[in-house]
Amino acid sequence: MLKIFSDLRCLEHRSVVGYPESPERLEGLLEHFRGRAAEQEPLLDIGDRQRGPALDDPLVARLARVHDGGYIERFRRAVERGDGLIDSADNPLSKGTYDAVLAAVATALRAADWMLQGPHRHAFVAVRPPGHHAEWDQAMGFCYFDTVAVAAQYLIDQHGVERLAILDFDVHHGNGTQHLFASRSDVFFVSLHQFPFYPGTGAASEVGHGVGKGATLNLPLPAGSDDAVYEQTMQRHVLPALRRARPQALLVSAGFDAWRHDPLGGMEVSLEGYRRWGQLLRALAEELTEGCCLSILEGGYDIAALPGLVEAYVRGFEEASG
Repeated sequence: MLKIFSDLRCLEHRSVVGYPESPERLEGLLEHFRGRAAEQEPLLDIGDRQRGPALDDPLVARLARVHDGGYIERFRRAVERGDGLIDSADNPLSKGTYDAVLAAVATALRAADWMLQGPHRHAFVAVRPPGHHAEWDQAMGFCYFDTVAVAAQYLIDQHGVERLAILDFDVHHGNGTQHLFASRSDVFFVSLHQFPFYPGTGAASEVGHGVGKGATLNLPLPAGSDDAVYEQTMQRHVLPALRRARPQALLVSAGFDAWRHDPLGGMEVSLEGYRRWGQLLRALAEELTEGCCLSILEGGYDIAALPGLVEAYVRGFEEASG
């Protein structure tokens, strides 16, 4: 069963005209999947101010499980003051940014709860802004809080998951997610990404440290890598590593900026490539986690193409489950 989760409050994070991470990314996705919902597939769960979850202190406490409390408050105050940026020019602020970020996290947690209600459930969380670059105490690369990391910690705290894995296939390395879990053995982090490239992290030598040594796997790929390169990397490295990790839950940082026409990437992945990744990950989820997988939108900046790319990915999941 596939269900897509979103929240209209995620549209309230605004930026200047021409900024790559814009509300139009999500608006196009929602319009596309509302059309599919008319055919009864997939299921849609779209929250808003009237019926969405409360953006309150318990949710902030969830953020504080993976982010510095001082940073959370600094971020809230910056939005409240009307500041235009936080930490760098990559991170614009608007009056709706705080609510948008919390709504993104709340949506991911709602999807996590649904996913674990029964077997064979895949949730795709269509939210913005993205999160995987956010560090413990600072915003970075369009990201303010690490949504997939908060969801992972929530599964551990709330649902008693003892081992989980996060796969990040965004074209940019998920430095924030890696750093938040690098010293832990209960979260296995795998990233395949363009390298060298922003944010400069993600070398193969980065494998975690302390008790977390070996629980990080970076698979840097050269610019121009296509479907064949990704397929080989998935088959030879990603899938075997995830099998060895034996996660009880599988999370995916699903960035769509390895698309061959993405304005911020340099890869050559096609629609068929993303469909194939959906097939592979659904089959792996069936093998390891009773078919349950939680995917959260990260990058993807070809606004016209993004709905079709996400469609291809979720179609892969549906085909694999048929």
